[in-house]
Amino acid sequence: MSRRPISTSPTPGPQDDSERSPKRPRIDHLTPDSFRNGIFLAPMVRSGALPTRLMALKHGATLVWGPEMVDKAILHAEREVDPATGVISYNGKSRAMFTTHPLEKPYLVYQIGSADPELAVQAAKTVMQDVSGVDLNCGCPKPFSTHAGMGAALLTNPDLLCGILEALRRELPREISVSAKIRLLPTQEETKKLVERIARTGVDAITVHCRTRNMRPRERALVERLREIVEFVHGLGLDVAIIQNGDSTGREDATRVKELTGADSVMIATAAESNPSCFSATPLRDVESTLMPSYLRLCKYLDNHWSSTKFCVTQFKGIRSELSKTDAHELKSRIAKAKGYEDLEDIVGSWTGEEEFKEIMKVVEARPPRISVEAEQGEAAEEEEEEEDIPPPCATPPDRPNPEPPSSGAPKMGLRMPLPAIITGSDAVSPTPTPGGIR
Repeated sequence: MSRRPISTSPTPGPQDDSERSPKRPRIDHLTPDSFRNGIFLAPMVRSGALPTRLMALKHGATLVWGPEMVDKAILHAEREVDPATGVISYNGKSRAMFTTHPLEKPYLVYQIGSADPELAVQAAKTVMQDVSGVDLNCGCPKPFSTHAGMGAALLTNPDLLCGILEALRRELPREISVSAKIRLLPTQEETKKLVERIARTGVDAITVHCRTRNMRPRERALVERLREIVEFVHGLGLDVAIIQNGDSTGREDATRVKELTGADSVMIATAAESNPSCFSATPLRDVESTLMPSYLRLCKYLDNHWSSTKFCVTQFKGIRSELSKTDAHELKSRIAKAKGYEDLEDIVGSWTGEEEFKEIMKVVEARPPRISVEAEQGEAAEEEEEEEDIPPPCATPPDRPNPEPPSSGAPKMGLRMPLPAIITGSDAVSPTPTPGGIR
């Protein structure tokens, strides 16, 4: 009897990897999902310098905002890259107006002060190669921002505010996110009306500083007003993240604020200005001795302007556990009197700023790549499909009883007889005859 040919029918279940549909790619640009479940560094004039942003990223900030830059100012800046450190500077006549580094680009949102859609677009296009998002300042109440209709002045001119956002969204590449930062208006209805208009411009996120334009930082933020606004926006069915800003003191407190307000994320300003490690679950204590030296070394390595460094460092303060108040005050006094980095060599030790930067780079580059919610759901569905394609092990159908074992009266078989080939589907292997009967 001839042998049965080997079956060529396809094997059920998943095939070779090359035949599977490719998984959805991970993304490096910002989307509305990037503004959810995060804790962010707020835009702060002077305090939001590059070294502070890098320190914030090192200690757990999800995204960082740069300080507000007026649209016209950046248009006349000259872009320059330091070949040694990689620092990118947008230089004015006397010094850099804005500095950044490729390390922070995936997490950096550039904030614009503008009252003109065309100028806003020009400013955004000037820096878009070095940032991941553009944010419109609609909340700063300071005269330098409001005198020309910018900042909080836009709150009373919603047509212009939304016109700028629409222009930014229309003219910028989709991979550059567009967002806005506002303040509460006097009433909930006014605030919701403005937020809805902003949400319909196509922005990815809206940050709400929970104070009104006339409120000062020392006044308690009206955090309890935000939940109604968040629920209102979610009810619109628009893919827009809502970020809370105002009075959050760190990572642990941000969790409380999210639960209280329902906000997608929390943004921190004052607490981060005092201690950029507040984004960590275990923020540094005794910052004068644990943070200042490393911050100074980093600033010198990045060639941060001394006046900027001095201002940022003198804002540092926090919980003390080992350093005395007198020692901390003496250290700050020395920094305030210093004319440059060289006056602080005995404080910082060796100027190993490059090592400080490498440590930050190691932490930041270890972050997992972003993946959108849709991609996560797609990958999960593909994995489920693959599992479903695997044939289940042989088993007796549930509606059929197992065969009864042989009873005690069953005849005992002697030698087991081979089954016919018609049943097994193959011939039994015949023993090879031994030549000459030799064993």
